[in-house]
Amino acid sequence: MAKNKFHDGPGPSQRQLRVGELIRRTLSEVLARGDVHDPDLNRMSITVGEVRTSPDLKIATAYVLPLGGQGQEDVIELLARNKGELRRVIGKKLNLKFSPDLRFRLDDTFDRLDDTRRMFEQDAVRRDLDE
Repeated sequence: MAKNKFHDGPGPSQRQLRVGELIRRTLSEVLARGDVHDPDLNRMSITVGEVRTSPDLKIATAYVLPLGGQGQEDVIELLARNKGELRRVIGKKLNLKFSPDLRFRLDDTFDRLDDTRRMFEQDAVRRDLDE
């Protein structure tokens, strides 16, 4: 099985978690206020669910979802197109030594919650839980 650099070892450090949360908040604020010079991106409401950073803090992966779930592929494309500007804004606002390279992925947390909920509704699973 291939190793994922975000899940090696005991998990993310406190520093990774703290920086990831600061980036998430800053990115959310920038997108909510429309601080990017791209009218297509500014027209969209985007939720930033989580940001995971690499151990060296040089890569930050933001898990995003457009409000209502519509236009998911467009959101990733628009964010990727504007990642240089977003990176500069985050670096300036957070005063980091190195501004991380931003990567964007769709946040599938809500889909997984729905799958889990459906699983618990199955008769066989409910029967196992009751025992």
